[in-house]
Amino acid sequence: MTDTKPHIVVGGGIMGLAIGWRLLREGAEHVEIFEAGEAARSSAAWVAAGMLSPRAEAGFEDLDIYEEGLRSLDLYPQFLDELCEDAGALVPQFDRCGALVLATNADEARELDRQYNFRTQANIPVERLSGDATRDREPLLSTKVTASLWLEQEAQINNRQLCLALKAAFLKRGGVLREHCKISEIVSANGSAVAVRFGEEEMAARSITIAAGAWSSTIKGLVPAIPVRPVKGQMIGLRMTPHTRLKQSIRAPRVYLAPKDDGRLLVGATAEEVGFDKRILAGPIMELLHFAWEIVPAIYELEIEETLASFRPATRNHRPIVGKSEIENLYYATGHWRHGILMTPLTAKIVTANILEGSRSPLGAKGKEWVA
Repeated sequence: MTDTKPHIVVGGGIMGLAIGWRLLREGAEHVEIFEAGEAARSSAAWVAAGMLSPRAEAGFEDLDIYEEGLRSLDLYPQFLDELCEDAGALVPQFDRCGALVLATNADEARELDRQYNFRTQANIPVERLSGDATRDREPLLSTKVTASLWLEQEAQINNRQLCLALKAAFLKRGGVLREHCKISEIVSANGSAVAVRFGEEEMAARSITIAAGAWSSTIKGLVPAIPVRPVKGQMIGLRMTPHTRLKQSIRAPRVYLAPKDDGRLLVGATAEEVGFDKRILAGPIMELLHFAWEIVPAIYELEIEETLASFRPATRNHRPIVGKSEIENLYYATGHWRHGILMTPLTAKIVTANILEGSRSPLGAKGKEWVA
């Protein structure tokens, strides 16, 4: 007898939408996504910069995360091609624009040397440029820039367009989207997740996937509780002019600038341990604009279109929590920290295989399960 209960995904951000769409594409007959706000637009991915930069983000102690980032980045072209079949012109372009990591003083230059040596030893493609060579590549940069790392293979994407495309694709495949519908509790019986509670209602489920970002830890009934906390990020959206268009993503120690194909220039992002306080505050916004102006003086004349804040889902060691849980029929796709948009294709692929094929795919050369 066919099981008519739905596969339920908790969270309608980029991760939940991608998993829901992938489940339907791979043959699941009934998938429902529950989102406490408006799907796509209420998520951290809507406020993000859409930088796909595993090489720029690579740190000394997290090369395994770097390796998974490369895997997911390599999946992006096929991921977008498949998404085009269901969302057509809504799907954004994959922009292999490269990234510059800047230094503006002696201390930052020494740190840049350290980062350059680390990347060369780890066989990460990187080029060290002088200040003049950096400005040759990006003429809008200030004379305060003394050196940079050039990472030619880094990419970016219009993350908002991607979220909207995934939403459209999920609905076209027949998915059920329950917006403004908050899951309060996961119901378990005999070691298996069997239903979700929302308001006064309860719905039985064939499988349940927690993809609620920073809010994942607020859902009752998860044993043990998911160790994810919110880290607030504030962001500024500027409108570029024809004469003030950056060619690639720019990273400095205290700010990033990400030019998008729709003419926006995103300036961000703070990292604040303030819980779920979503207020836009003058101090962090002032500092972001000051740091951005120091490296790209032309932003002084740009229009401010928006200021936004959201919450990165962070774990203690910044490793995501992805895959099958200790509870039968319960799966996780959360805790992606700064890497959610980058990791979307790989996360959706792995969780879908977990659910539909019963796999527990090891990740990376070390064969580690991607579960914190």
